[in-house]
Amino acid sequence: MLNGKKIVIVLPAYNAARTLERTYNEIPFDIVDEVVLVDDNSRDDTVEEGKRLGIRHIIKHEVNKGYGGNQKSCYRKALELGGDIVIMLHPDYQYTPKLIHAMASIIAMDVYPVVLASRILGKGALKGGMPLYKYFFNRCLTLFENIMIGQKLSEYHTGYRAFSADVIRSINFKYCSDDFVFDNEMISQIVMRDFEIAEVTCPTKYFEEASSINFKRSMKYGRGVLRVSLTHRFHKWGLIKSNLYIAPDA
Repeated sequence: MLNGKKIVIVLPAYNAARTLERTYNEIPFDIVDEVVLVDDNSRDDTVEEGKRLGIRHIIKHEVNKGYGGNQKSCYRKALELGGDIVIMLHPDYQYTPKLIHAMASIIAMDVYPVVLASRILGKGALKGGMPLYKYFFNRCLTLFENIMIGQKLSEYHTGYRAFSADVIRSINFKYCSDDFVFDNEMISQIVMRDFEIAEVTCPTKYFEEASSINFKRSMKYGRGVLRVSLTHRFHKWGLIKSNLYIAPDA
């Protein structure tokens, strides 16, 4: 716990057997209370590796539900466990667990309710091996999103995020996509609910075992990001009504 807040780390996994141990071993258990591993019907031994490491809360999807579908299971379980702060960390070791202290502290001390670990702040992305085309599209999409959503974030596409449980309970993530654009829809919901977002600089690693979507999936993701940004703006203007922004108790 940190400042009396229960911290739950959620690991949305797909074929993460080779990197799970490295990720898990760097989690700061002096403040982390629970770890949840959700395996999205991997083709490798991710679940067996999780059990070997002693992870108590493991959920295995019998069918692949997609990246967004995986996160939905993660957040539901984290809330069920009574987490006050929920941190999503990819178990592919692309992001360092050593930032958990900093991210959790920002929320535990009531500075910000949401923290994103940004690969773009500083020079972490390209230095860590992010492909140049991905960096270029990241910057272009982020500029468009900032204009449409009305923020000044350095990126919307990081897979390392920390939330107050109150934030998760206040948005209707069941209406988010089961695909990769889930991340953008969730940020859009958070902004629409007027929660403030902090960012911390995060180094990143691109290597063979780290998860990454190919060019074709990246293009599909990019189209989804544009759609979410426009949906956010048009809903804000009252031109459309999107289920994405329905309150959970509505």
